Amino acid sequence: MAQRFGGRFSPDGSNQPGPQGAPNARGWAGRRPRSGGRANLLFIAPLPLVVTAFFKEPVGLALDLVAFGILMAAAFMTREGLKAEAAYDARRIARRPALPRKILGSVLTGLGLAVAGWSGDGSVLNPLIFGVLGVVLHVLSFGLDPMSDKGAEGIDQFQSDRVARAVDEAEKHLAAMSDAILRAGDRSLERRVEKFQGTVKTMFRTIEDDPRDLTGARKYLSVYLLGAKDATVKFADLYARTRDEGARSDYESLLDDLEANFSAQTEKLLGDNRTDLDIEIEVLRDRLAREGVRPE
Repeated sequence: MAQRFGGRFSPDGSNQPGPQGAPNARGWAGRRPRSGGRANLLFIAPLPLVVTAFFKEPVGLALDLVAFGILMAAAFMTREGLKAEAAYDARRIARRPALPRKILGSVLTGLGLAVAGWSGDGSVLNPLIFGVLGVVLHVLSFGLDPMSDKGAEGIDQFQSDRVARAVDEAEKHLAAMSDAILRAGDRSLERRVEKFQGTVKTMFRTIEDDPRDLTGARKYLSVYLLGAKDATVKFADLYARTRDEGARSDYESLLDDLEANFSAQTEKLLGDNRTDLDIEIEVLRDRLAREGVRPE
């Protein structure tokens, strides 16, 4: 079904972009990964090997097909590495990726080009040159994976890991909402869901900043988001068939209520953090006063 493109010059006059932290339909955290277009080209570049393979002798045929498979695997790993990097960049507190996908993609690229450059005459110079160039150019184009944790100093690793697992599970619910609302075929509804997701993402960042907040927010990350996802799936299927405006109004009201509750809970978490900070400051001041240390 054709969809109108929303924007300043569209009939609805909307020029409100989606919230920065909301995931899009591809599951990336609020924006396309850097070098995403070049990553897609990696899936196209090996295609000539499939064509030329069938004009060669059996050994050449096998080498080209193996090279094609390796290069496609390299493209997949690179794209997944860019997604992981985008999620890492979107968070103030993040662990480095467990699997360095971009580095693995560069190694597979070099290996694939080396296999494609193998002539079968026993010479290793050409494959070696192709392999080294492939690795170097891949690293220059896409960079390396994040190699260190970000913003995790002074934070209990067990608590931060609990938060990471809870947020990852909650983000799966948000991604499922994005996928489901696409079936409704209405860009304004897609933007409304993105706005709600931006509010939820704000809560995510608040919890990541202080893992102690997870206890007060767990119900929101699991029960409420799961309900929002299920409601979105059912609404999208119904609205795609019937265009029921009453159902649409009820769904938008549900999102309004959920968004208000998530915002209120986030403000409460921030308020609790401020209270904890004030207590720590007063304790330190009292201790300094007892030790006779006073500002001039």
